[in-house]
Amino acid sequence: MADSPYPELKKTHTAAHTGTPWRDYKPPPSSTVWSIIQGFGNYWVLVAALELDVFDAIGAGRSVLVDELAAELRCPVAHLRQLLDGLVALGLLDQVRERYELNETADRYLLSSGIASMADLVRVAPGPHDNWTRLAETVRRGRPATPIEDDPAAFYVPLVRGTFTTQRRAAMFCARMIGVGRLRGEPRMLDLGAGGAPWTISMLEAHPHMTAVVNDFDEVLDVAREKTAEHGFIDRCQFRAGDFHELTFEDDHYDLVALGHVCRTEGADGAAALLRRAFAALRADGRLLLADYFADNTRKFNPFGVLMGVTMMASTTHGFTFTNEQFVEWMRDAGFIGIRMIEPIGFNSVYVARKPRR
Repeated sequence: MADSPYPELKKTHTAAHTGTPWRDYKPPPSSTVWSIIQGFGNYWVLVAALELDVFDAIGAGRSVLVDELAAELRCPVAHLRQLLDGLVALGLLDQVRERYELNETADRYLLSSGIASMADLVRVAPGPHDNWTRLAETVRRGRPATPIEDDPAAFYVPLVRGTFTTQRRAAMFCARMIGVGRLRGEPRMLDLGAGGAPWTISMLEAHPHMTAVVNDFDEVLDVAREKTAEHGFIDRCQFRAGDFHELTFEDDHYDLVALGHVCRTEGADGAAALLRRAFAALRADGRLLLADYFADNTRKFNPFGVLMGVTMMASTTHGFTFTNEQFVEWMRDAGFIGIRMIEPIGFNSVYVARKPRR
């Protein structure tokens, strides 16, 4: 069909601008609602497959008959076949002539040894599952029934293990993109709410003379110690346990301050306060690395960022996602200049900002 002779109408006469004051005679399909209903079951299909070690049992480069796999996993053939067929339908396995095999998605993200494995992340990423069944109550009360702040270590220890691989990749590419290896002298880094320290590890890897102060709750820092030791950087790290809003950090001291996926848990006031703390800690010309999931300014065109805000609301006392405009305003109010955004890997955005030289 020929293009519209009035292209300006495409920009102005859309639902986003004018609303939908009319309705077609043909009713809309119910597929949108059904996809949401099925989404609940789809999630548990994946969780079950991971708990049964389906992906690791099949393994990379191997194809198996359901009878063979059922014997290995000690499952009834009929039930396992139904699960495998569900995984094929979800695009997480391939089936060729009755044999099942990993596709590229499963090989990369769902093998426990995958280069970008999310296997440990799947169960913990939504937060405590029971909180979702009480979301309406949370909206009415303005607070989840069992916020993760009641026992942060119980939630964050498995979470930081699950997110480590993804955040390590994002941080590693970020270090290359901003030229951390070209910093002069012996630069210092402050990693606030560091989790398993993927940002610290990646920056220390990029610069042989950098040292880091790594902060998080004490139980979470056990994971950071484990990971920095595993990667050979623990001797270049100092660990400071405690609440990053309450601890004292040196002013005008650090070349890098990382806020890796912590601001959205803190609410608007807490996020803005963290940015002010980061600014104070940086030396002149030092840089902030702010990694998070951001909503677009209209909260319409980035469903991932918007729905991450619902996840925060479901399980944290103050957490939401915030827009790019809000974060930029908070960074400017704190004093940052040269604000830019990079995307080191898909769905992982990082703001890079600088403290003025004067």
